[in-house]
Amino acid sequence: MQKDHQAAIFEIIRLRIAGQGSLGDVLGEVLSISNDAVYRRYRGDTLLTIYELEKLSKHFGISLDALFSVEEHKVMFDFQPLKHFDFSMDPYLRGLQMAFRSVKVQKNPRLMLTINNTHLLQLLNFPHLVRFKLFFWAKTHIQIKEFKTIKFSYEKINEDSFLLGRDVLQMYNSVPSRELYDPELLRGFAREIQYYFRAQLFEDPTFAVYLLEQLLKFANHLKDQVTIGKKYIYDTQPPADGNDFEVYHNETLNGFGTTYYKTDETEGLYLAHNILNTLHTTDPHYVNDSLQILERQFANASVISQTNEKVRNAYFHSMIRSVEMIKTKLELELEEELL
Repeated sequence: MQKDHQAAIFEIIRLRIAGQGSLGDVLGEVLSISNDAVYRRYRGDTLLTIYELEKLSKHFGISLDALFSVEEHKVMFDFQPLKHFDFSMDPYLRGLQMAFRSVKVQKNPRLMLTINNTHLLQLLNFPHLVRFKLFFWAKTHIQIKEFKTIKFSYEKINEDSFLLGRDVLQMYNSVPSRELYDPELLRGFAREIQYYFRAQLFEDPTFAVYLLEQLLKFANHLKDQVTIGKKYIYDTQPPADGNDFEVYHNETLNGFGTTYYKTDETEGLYLAHNILNTLHTTDPHYVNDSLQILERQFANASVISQTNEKVRNAYFHSMIRSVEMIKTKLELELEEELL
């Protein structure tokens, strides 16, 4: 094995264990060797054995095929199989937390996102909306059998979930981002709430109205952030510096959600997959191709953060109005049921 491949493996591992302990301690436990032996391999003084490669690839989910492949038309992705996906709040948030930590520990992180209907990171400002979205995915889109006979009900957000969500949100807010929104933002989410109301899938139908009220707060908070070009947590004061937020309006549809990240050390791409899952790759050829397409999408869109007030106001007015109309319809239907 070439030394540069060994260095690449250690770089992947270093990024994945960010915040979990020293490289020597973590790898020493995985390989059952001393710290000194770990760092000899890290420096390239000692080559990894085939058995050590097997252990590391299995433990850290490293694709050796992707690492050694030189064919530009073949790409390896990481994803979480559906059978391993947990639709409850905490596991979902921990997954986001791990992904953001691996980027945040590096120098000069930045993001580029295209949003398709629902902005899940911004949605963390309103945890009940996140709960509903995960439930809807599990019950209606994926049709997980454990959800078949249950209805959506109000649950108090526990402290652990709240703190997890707040941590992810703070990390996202602190990383400068360029984001591309299309005309369907939030409209599909509002229709999902309406669908559950009409299908009698809420234990308490009035909770549908509450969720739409939360969605309206979300839309207004998003508009406030776009107006000043700063990301910040709902019901707090925007920062004077940092948290840069550059938002664009695409008058046509974003094909699917994409998250591109770049630091001084690495870059990668998350692609929306199977409705709620993501495909992740750091393949340089694929990432570079995708970045070129992203740049063209942004070039064809209109900046609406801080500037272009007329377009920004019209965009958010239309979004908010569409949610208000659904909310009004449900309120009228609830009143009719009481008569």
